[in-house]
Amino acid sequence: MSSLHDFKSLALSLDGAKEQIHHDKIAFTYRSKIFATLNEKESRSTLKFLPEEQGMLCKVHPTAIFPVPNKWGTYGWAHVLYQEIKPEILLELLKTAYLSVRPNYSFPEE
Repeated sequence: MSSLHDFKSLALSLDGAKEQIHHDKIAFTYRSKIFATLNEKESRSTLKFLPEEQGMLCKVHPTAIFPVPNKWGTYGWAHVLYQEIKPEILLELLKTAYLSVRPNYSFPEE
């Protein structure tokens, strides 16, 4: 399962990702576009997905990924209980969110 440190490290490992403060939370951005936020007090993150991605991911991990319960949820934003997600899956979730703000990027083959 993933820790706060894992989340930060994985988010910042994405090409050009930066950490900044946004409304008293930590935000992860690419060129000032937010793809994830971190709520340390509630041990959760919020990631930006396309609405259809959000729906699929919520079905696959219903206890750990769920839509934000307001209008942001209808735009694809989802809360992720990162401590319930394995680091390798968390990285894939972060990559998906990253691509929502940098859609033409291709991750290097590993």
